[in-house]
Parts: sequence; structure tokens; C-alpha cells
Amino acid sequence: MNNNVIFENAANWIKEAGERIKESFQTTLNIETKSNANDLVTNMDKETERFFISKIKEKFPEHKVLGEEGNGDDLEELSGVVWIIDPIDGTMNFVHQQRNFAISIGIYEDGVGKIGLIYDVVHDELYHAIKGQGAFVNDVRLSRLGEVTVSEAIIGINATWVTPNRRIDPSILGTLVRDARGTRSYGSAAIEIAQVAAGRLDAYMTLRLSPWDFAGGLVLIEEVGGMASTLKGEPIQLLEENSIFISKPGLHEEIMKEYLNKEW
Repeated sequence: MNNNVIFENAANWIKEAGERIKESFQTTLNIETKSNANDLVTNMDKETERFFISKIKEKFPEHKVLGEEGNGDDLEELSGVVWIIDPIDGTMNFVHQQRNFAISIGIYEDGVGKIGLIYDVVHDELYHAIKGQGAFVNDVRLSRLGEVTVSEAIIGINATWVTPNRRIDPSILGTLVRDARGTRSYGSAAIEIAQVAAGRLDAYMTLRLSPWDFAGGLVLIEEVGGMASTLKGEPIQLLEENSIFISKPGLHEEIMKEYLNKEW
């Protein structure tokens, strides 16, 4: 697997896909006025995923694809080279705001993350990493993440998990929210993971996330020295829905010890 050649192709394709999505904005807005936007978003998701699959299969026919919209391969394990793709992460933002969504791609070889790309389409920010070569946003190299404490931390978390829900006692994360310096919710897991990699957020956590939401981001986080696990501190499973806890070092240990050490 030639990581640099694969990355160059992936980066070109993700930019091209982003341009296609931006060209749809006016059409999206027109259809929204007719209360028919969801059909278009579904079509854009599927069209973008099919675009990637077509490009990948033509250039790298031996590679496999796991995509959110189900147009790729039916995978039970991660042998060989697998592209894990979310064509539009942050669909609600795409519909309502035409911003704060991303294309996310993680490229894995025998289950090991080799390449990660997260493209914030509207802001034209391409977060990317090749294993062992560092992480970047466009041409700017991202620094290694330093340690912070909870009282200094800005944490990405959705209000769902600090209000009554079926997955966790809301008082657990509610206590963390009160003790942290602040919280943010961008509505796109890929963007929030990229924000942690860039040092703009100190941690991101959620109780339910699919592989295509986090596969690209995990490669970025590893390259900047961040920590990634489930909220129970277990390894993340790449072919399953997981809870996700991504953080700067030090902060990850503090939160696991002081806030997430309960049965839930």
C-alpha cells in the first residue's frame, strides 16, 4: 500500500466532491421552501458516496469500501485496504445551515488506520494525516496535543447526554459539564473530532457513533498524540456502533477516573 499515492487521489476526490456539494446549495434552498429538502439530502449523500466508490474501484479495484449509505461492500472484517466513508457528516446542518458539515474518509489496512481526511467543505479546511507523517489542516502542520485539566477544558458534547435519555444517567456527564470551563456542540462528529486534533476543543464525547463518523478522525488524533476510547475506556470497534471519547492526554485519564468510573 503506497500511502502517499492513495492520499493524493483521496485528497483530489474529496475536494471535487466538496465542489459538487456546494453547487447543490441553491437547489437545496429552493426545495427547502417546498418542504421537500430531505429527499435532496438523501440524494446528495448517495450521489457523493457513489462518486467515491466509482473513483476508488476504477483506480484501486482491489480496495473495499464501507459507506454510510450502503453502496459499498458488505464487510464482516477489515482485511486488506478498506475506505470508510461518510459522504456528508452533519446532515441536519447541511439542510438547515449549508455549513458545519464535512466529508470524512478513513483508509485502513488490515484494521490499522493509515490515512485520515476530514473536509470542512464550506470553510475549505482539509484536515488530513498519513500514519507516521503528522497531521495537517490544509498545509499547516498541527501541533502535538498538550495536557489540560477539566477546569481548563472546552468539551464537545451534545445536550442529549445531559438530559434524560436511554443510554446514560444524565447526572454523570452533567457533573462534568458543570466542572468544565465550557462546552460546544457543532452537530458534526467529524468536525468535532477534527477540532480536538487541531487543539480547538479539548475533548469530544458521545454515546452513539457509527464507524464512518469517526474512522477518519481516529487517524488524525493518533498523529497528534490524542487519546481515543469508548466512554467505558475500551478499545473502539471499527465495524460497530460505539460510544466515543476523544481527548487530549491527561484530560482523558482525569475524566475516566473522576467522572466515568461508575456503572451505567
